[in-house]
Amino acid sequence: MEKYIYDQSNGLWYELQGDYYIPCLMLNEPDIAPIGMWGRKHQQYLKEYRPMLYSDLVLSGGLHSYLADIDTQARNKLHLLVTQLAEKEGINEQLKAQDQMAWVGAMNNIRNRAEEIILQELIYGEDAV
Repeated sequence: MEKYIYDQSNGLWYELQGDYYIPCLMLNEPDIAPIGMWGRKHQQYLKEYRPMLYSDLVLSGGLHSYLADIDTQARNKLHLLVTQLAEKEGINEQLKAQDQMAWVGAMNNIRNRAEEIILQELIYGEDAV
């Protein structure tokens, strides 16, 4: 018996395993793009609250790229929001040089607010999907 055979009717290759021919199936390898904190949070949200969409993305093979895109959008928006809020509130290098603890507190406050905005708009919001 041949090790590999090709079936014209369905276009699949089969490999001989013992006495049986098993289809040679492989998942499409996604682009190796990192999925960070935001992508993982959105994935958990999809699993819990949007299981049909999550299943559809898994079965179509688009979950990884979708989550990587969400993660990239969230990181970019976080950087933009932190920059804009700091500028608007007058948190600058001069304050950092004068009073480091006040600057750290103000920047932490700004970052926390920006993260809450991202969570509501991109990760958990209705616009997220």
